[in-house]
Amino acid sequence: MIGQLRSVVIDCPDPRALAEFYAELLGMRIAESETESDWVVLGGPPGHQPRVAFQQAPDLRPPAWPDPERPQQFHLDVTVDDIESAEKAALALGARRLPGGGEGFRVYADPVGHPFCLCWD
Repeated sequence: MIGQLRSVVIDCPDPRALAEFYAELLGMRIAESETESDWVVLGGPPGHQPRVAFQQAPDLRPPAWPDPERPQQFHLDVTVDDIESAEKAALALGARRLPGGGEGFRVYADPVGHPFCLCWD
């Protein structure tokens, strides 16, 4: 092993707003925030995983699932117990349903357009 994963970092126009979306979606807390809010981290301090960080990218060109000209760039798989109630809650937070999905997962976009999946067994 060369190293350990520290954070998954997501570019976005408004790090605070997207961090708040994922804090609610994942049941995590904001652990770090720069005063100008150009860097926000969910989770614990460095060395305590999992951590999801959000950095400011004002000119972000969001993905357009499933268009290969603007690929998904990354995505998170989120395990849920009840897909119907999880979907309702995610949509209420500002997510939107995207085309695609399959047995055991549905595809959504966060408020900035990054895809993520709600998964169940």
